[in-house]
Parts: sequence; C-alpha cells; structure tokens
Amino acid sequence: MGKRHSIRARDIEARTKTIYPAEFASVTEGRAKRALGNAFGLDQFGVNLTDLAPGAASALKHWHTAEDEFVYVLAGEPTLLIGDGEETLRPGDCIGFRAGVETGHAIVNRTSETVTILEVGSRRMDVDHGTYPEHDLAVEPDGQGGRRFTRKDGSAV
Repeated sequence: MGKRHSIRARDIEARTKTIYPAEFASVTEGRAKRALGNAFGLDQFGVNLTDLAPGAASALKHWHTAEDEFVYVLAGEPTLLIGDGEETLRPGDCIGFRAGVETGHAIVNRTSETVTILEVGSRRMDVDHGTYPEHDLAVEPDGQGGRRFTRKDGSAV
C-alpha cells in the first residue's frame, strides 16, 4: 500500500487559546479549533474543525472587509447571532458571510451538548480589517503578515 494522503481530523491538535486581547478572551473559553487546512499547507483559505463546549462562542460578533466565511454545522444546535437577530442552526445547516457586508455574526452554544462546526474562510490578512460592532475593538494587518487588535479609534488595546 502506498503513502496515505489523508489524515484523521481529530488527530490534529486542538488550539484552545484565543488571539483576542485578554479583556475579550473569555467569550471563546470552551472553543477548540483544529486547523485542518494548515495540516495540508493550504494558504488560500483556512479550514477549521471547531468544537464549542456549552456556553462557548466561535468568536465575538464581527465582520470582515476582505475575508469571506462559511460555516457548516456537523453536530449540535448552535445559535447563530447575526445583525440584531438570532436563529437556531441544526446539523446539515450552513451559512456564508461575504466580505464587506457590515453585518456582525458569531456562533454560540447555548445548549448542554458540544457543538461541532466546520469553518472555512479566506486568508487575506494582508488587507483584511475586522470590526466588532458590539465592542470597542477592531483588527487590522500588522504589516508583518499577522494581525493587530486596536480600539475603533486606532489606539492600542
């Protein structure tokens, strides 16, 4: 038998640490992301297998100027927060968020069971700006291939 090209998604180490500044980090406690795309060296888009424990959120409600996002529900019944509304998602449901659409969104787990979602998104960190409509927080390119969080007025967090 030749070399195996596929991997078991659950064999990838989960990242539980957030990149948010400390004052915003608690919203994602209980979130575990497995960077599936990174395991194959993909650099055009990211793919994450994400588990949300009860009470955890995928992110703060946000939107991007240059990155599309797509979410597919694999297990559980998470709540989609979008704009001023919300809706319950179920396994098999999916939602896409186009870059530049100024509607904040996040996925939260308000149930007693773990939620599992597949997240896919563009990787445009060099030009993307993110806005968090319910918080005094923004994210922008740092000029070195990464991102930097600021207040909405551009000052340091």
